[in-house]
Amino acid sequence: MKRIAIIAGETSGDLLAARLILALRKCIPELEFEGIAGSEMQAAGCQSLFPLEKLSVMGLVEVLAHLPELLSIRQQLLRHWQANPPDLFIGVDAPDFNLPLAAKLHALGIPTVHYVSPSVWAWRAKRVRKMRGNIDLMLTLFPFEVDFYREHGMTAEFVGHPLADEVAFDARRELAREQLDLPCRQRILAILPGSRSGEVRRLAPDFLRAAWQLQQRYPDLCLVAPAATPRLRQELEAVRQQVAPDLSLTVLDGQSRTLMQAADYIVLASGTAVLEGMLAGRLMVAAYRVAPLTAWLIRTFHLLKVRFVTLPNNLANEALVTELLQEQVTPLNLVQAVENLFTLPVERQRYILQRFQALHAQLRQNASASAANAILTHFSVKKS
Repeated sequence: MKRIAIIAGETSGDLLAARLILALRKCIPELEFEGIAGSEMQAAGCQSLFPLEKLSVMGLVEVLAHLPELLSIRQQLLRHWQANPPDLFIGVDAPDFNLPLAAKLHALGIPTVHYVSPSVWAWRAKRVRKMRGNIDLMLTLFPFEVDFYREHGMTAEFVGHPLADEVAFDARRELAREQLDLPCRQRILAILPGSRSGEVRRLAPDFLRAAWQLQQRYPDLCLVAPAATPRLRQELEAVRQQVAPDLSLTVLDGQSRTLMQAADYIVLASGTAVLEGMLAGRLMVAAYRVAPLTAWLIRTFHLLKVRFVTLPNNLANEALVTELLQEQVTPLNLVQAVENLFTLPVERQRYILQRFQALHAQLRQNASASAANAILTHFSVKKS
């Protein structure tokens, strides 16, 4: 094996793919990588054929405006790899883009791997039919996913979650606060309305209205939010000026993970960040809101097949994280949910954190090395 095609679809996939590239190169230093890569993958030595940002589109309805360009990119990649076949194709997340491409490449005789299982166990379960016979190896981040794939006749390996390898459970708040120059003795509420413009537009107004009400009730409450990019910082500031101009809010440039460790409580957009909050051992309120038509489609056609939306709740099969979805995301509900955390009985707090810690241990598997070993073992590749 000398050349691997690899595609990530957003920032989190870029990080996962970069670590996998480094782990594979540790075993086979001469490996070459090309595909769609962000800055982390490029730093690990992957040549990017298209900007990663082109694939960072979320939602059933939201993707329609970008569909012609996405289809064009996929067709160009197919032609490129048809003319210059790689030894292996690895799709990292971004299933709506990667899985159809993997099927076409597989038909050309190119072995395929998908890293990060699509949430077929949660919604759109019929997608597994299109994967069977087209994906040679599914690498899952969560243990319960393996049984689902094996029941459907697919080869799958649980490799653990890279974040569990990196995030220390219940790290000392004092050290994180010193790093961020935050007050050591005040109660801190971290506010994370998302890492995409769409999430910030849909969630930040209600998040900041709720934050303003909480600040009025608890004057010593320190409110802190991270901004993933300068553009998101501007958008967040614009929302603050519009809905809560007198809100005292500290905005950080990135550093969301350190902020979670510094915080006592977190209000955040549902997604990978909730998993990070769980791994950090913090009590949370998670919220999410999609375009109204997307929500209507999900509800009308019963596309959601699980009790919970957040990963910690699905992993534990119980409500450890408060979930507020769609019309439930209001300042009143957010304030009430946060105040419930403030007054949570000690025994309940202890129970939730013990469950978080057990899940952290379960997911801590040296994931990048495990994924690399699974790939090399499955395809019988000798290490250098």
